[in-house]
Amino acid sequence: MRDESCIFCKLAAGEIPSATLYEDENFRVILDLSPAAKGHALIIPKEHYRNLYDLDEKLAAEVLVLAKKMVVKLKGILDCDGYNIVQNNEEAAGQTVFHFHMHLIPRYKGDNVGLGWKMGKLSDADKEEILSKVM
Repeated sequence: MRDESCIFCKLAAGEIPSATLYEDENFRVILDLSPAAKGHALIIPKEHYRNLYDLDEKLAAEVLVLAKKMVVKLKGILDCDGYNIVQNNEEAAGQTVFHFHMHLIPRYKGDNVGLGWKMGKLSDADKEEILSKVM
């Protein structure tokens, strides 16, 4: 299913020109038009899924295999020092386009790409609360 108003549905279908790095029946991998670093790419499913919560489990497995394949190939091409694989769900987590996608961000020593968070400490209360609800 597609969402005709979704820009990523149009990108995945090839209706909007993009630099396509890879394509198969389920995904299109393109260079990000607003890259965090040289070689920043996006994996976009051709079907519309709002985010990871809605993504079919089979495609969820396939997207991680594809991410590995792409970063292994691109690391050699870009001669980068590492990779961030980023996937945001909902606005509070940084999702701005509500079509599931995965960022493949090459990292270079000293690149100043602003990914990260302030490290906290797991409290005993939080640990016990979460474990009691999960187990």
